[in-house]
Amino acid sequence: VGSCFLSAVIRIRTSRIRKFLRSDLEKDFDGNISQYNFGMILKETVLNLGPTFIKVGQSLSTRPDIIGSDISKALSELHDQIPPFPRSIAMKIIEEELGSPVESFFSFISEEPVAAASFGQVYRGSTLDGSIVAVKVQRPNLRHVVVRDIYILRIGLGLLQKIAKRKSDLRLYADELGKGLVGELDYTLEAANASEFQESHSPFPFIHVPKVFRYLSRKRVLTMEWMVGESPTDLISLSTGSSVDGSSTHLDRQKLDAKWRLLDLVNKGVEATLVQLLETGILHADPHPGNLRYTSSGQIGFLDFGLLCRMERKHQFAMLASIVHIVNGDWQSLVHSLTEMDVVRPGTNTLRVTMDLEDALGEVEFKDGIPDVKFSRVRSIS
Repeated sequence: VGSCFLSAVIRIRTSRIRKFLRSDLEKDFDGNISQYNFGMILKETVLNLGPTFIKVGQSLSTRPDIIGSDISKALSELHDQIPPFPRSIAMKIIEEELGSPVESFFSFISEEPVAAASFGQVYRGSTLDGSIVAVKVQRPNLRHVVVRDIYILRIGLGLLQKIAKRKSDLRLYADELGKGLVGELDYTLEAANASEFQESHSPFPFIHVPKVFRYLSRKRVLTMEWMVGESPTDLISLSTGSSVDGSSTHLDRQKLDAKWRLLDLVNKGVEATLVQLLETGILHADPHPGNLRYTSSGQIGFLDFGLLCRMERKHQFAMLASIVHIVNGDWQSLVHSLTEMDVVRPGTNTLRVTMDLEDALGEVEFKDGIPDVKFSRVRSIS
C-alpha cells in the first residue's frame, strides 16, 4: 500500500515538473486538465490496490462537491473498468455454494461476465424453468483481503491523526467503512435487503426491484431477476451522440428520445429519493449510475442492495421540518432540527452555529417560486 501511494506521489511530482518546463500556452492548457490527470493517477493506484480501495474510490467518485468534478470524473471510471477474474473460478464458487454442478441449476450461463465490480462479477444466465437471471459471484478470498485492507487503513489513519495532530479519532472512519464492507460480503444479507426494499416500495409503481431467487442464493452467490434497461451513462451517451455528417434526422430523433428518457429518469430518481427519505425510511445506499436502470415501461430500476440505510422516524420528521425552516429562513429552528438528526453534536454551541448560518445564508431569495439557498457557503461553517 505504501509503495503504491509513494509511486503515485512520484508520478504527480514528475508531471508537475514537466508542466513547469513547458511553454506558457501548454501550461495554460495543462492547468485545465491537471486535476483530471491527478484523478487518473489516483484511479490507477486504487485499481492496483484491490477491492477495498476500489470501493473507497467509487464512493469518492459520487462526491464532486468534496473532491472536485475533474477528479470525480476520473474516479467514476472505476464503476466499469474493474478487471474480471476467470470464469472457471466463478463456476467453482457457484458449485461450492450451491452444493451441486452448475448444470443442476442453470441451463445456461454466459461465457463472459456482463459486469465486473470491486467485490464480484455478474453473469447472464437461465434457470432450468427458463427464467432469465443475473448471477452475481463473489471474488475469491475476498473476506481476508477486505479485513486486511481495513486494518491497514486503520493504521494509516491513526498515523495521519498523529501527524496532523487531530483531536477527533480518524480511525472511526475505517471502522464505519469496515462495518459496511464486511456486511456486503454476505450475499444472503443482500438478498434480504433487496426483499425488504422491494416490499417497502411496492406501493410506488415507478420503482422497480428485481426478484430474488432465494434457492439459488448463498453467501457468495446471488441470483436475481434479469433487469432490462438503460443506465444513466448509456442515456447521456445517446443524448449527446453525433453523426458523421452532423445532419442525420434519424440520429436527431434518437438523441431527442434519449434526452426525454434521461429527463424522466432524473424526475423519477428525485421522486424515488424523496420517497425513501421521507416516506419509507429505507434508502438504497449506493445509487451510482451502474446501479440504476431506466426500463422500457418507464420505471426506475435499482440494482445492488449490499448497502441499505434505515432512517429513524425522528430523523425523517426532523428532515421535513428542516425543509420548512430553510424556506422560512428560520435558522434557529433549523439548528434544532439538525440537532434532532444528530448532524449537530450534543454540547455544540448552537447559538454560534445559528449566527454563522444566518451570516452565511442571510435572507432566502426565491427564483420562480423556489428558494435559492447557497449551500456552498455552509462549508466554511463546518
